[in-house]
Amino acid sequence: MHTQSIIISKLTAALSPSHLDVVNESHKHSGPRDAETHFKIVIVGDAFNNQRSVARHQMIYKTLVDELAGNVHALAIHTYTDEEWSVQQSSPDSPQCLGGSKHDKAVK
Repeated sequence: MHTQSIIISKLTAALSPSHLDVVNESHKHSGPRDAETHFKIVIVGDAFNNQRSVARHQMIYKTLVDELAGNVHALAIHTYTDEEWSVQQSSPDSPQCLGGSKHDKAVK
């Protein structure tokens, strides 16, 4: 099973989101095009009601502990309650990769 599918499955099981987007953004970073190392998560649901941003992110980290200990290098996490999402309806774009890997330094 691909990492992206595992992330979707785990977040769905743990948090029962009303909306979930898991976008593989690895192609924006150095490494192979088919890498599954950088993801953007947009997740909406009741699990985030009355939770501060840090607690929301901790819920995601706890759910994805195995993936973060493995191939996943970075997560862009955007969490919303249903009420917040009804107003927001979108998440910010992820920043562009600035390089900094050994590969980037060797290429220059």
